[in-house]
Amino acid sequence: MQFTKKGLKADGFAGFRPIGSLEVMRVPQGTGVFAVLAPEGFQPRFLRKSTAGVFKKKDPSLPEPALAAEWVDTAVVLYLGKAGPGSKGNRGLRRQVQEFQDFGQGKPPGHWDGRLVWQLADAEKLLIAWKELPAEHLGKAEADYHTAFVEEHGKLPFANLVRARTKG
Repeated sequence: MQFTKKGLKADGFAGFRPIGSLEVMRVPQGTGVFAVLAPEGFQPRFLRKSTAGVFKKKDPSLPEPALAAEWVDTAVVLYLGKAGPGSKGNRGLRRQVQEFQDFGQGKPPGHWDGRLVWQLADAEKLLIAWKELPAEHLGKAEADYHTAFVEEHGKLPFANLVRARTKG
């Protein structure tokens, strides 16, 4: 699989909307995986302080050398995540993407996966894409995408600090 806009489209991803102008009601409610991509010509500029919300009294900001160490120069995909059904079955892609947007606007998150996205200048220009998948396939799909990305680029996407693994 190629981790490009074209490659993700060929793999069934849809959306590809800028985060800053995304109409969240257009995101499907079902479970699935989602990706944050750099638009064509995007150059990383790191903010000193993240726009993301504080999580468990911890500032999500990292120093610039740590951010630069996570950056993958050749990659278009900056983050790969999943959106499960939640314990009450009321979660999914729409709610996960909405919470991700809210997190970037300083609201406190339920977790802080992908937090490095919010330390990029012009993060609102980044694209978000999604792929609906049944809940029982999410863990394996996320782990497989992470593995394939590492095989292609030598490390995880910029904002994925923990590699997903299949349980079993």
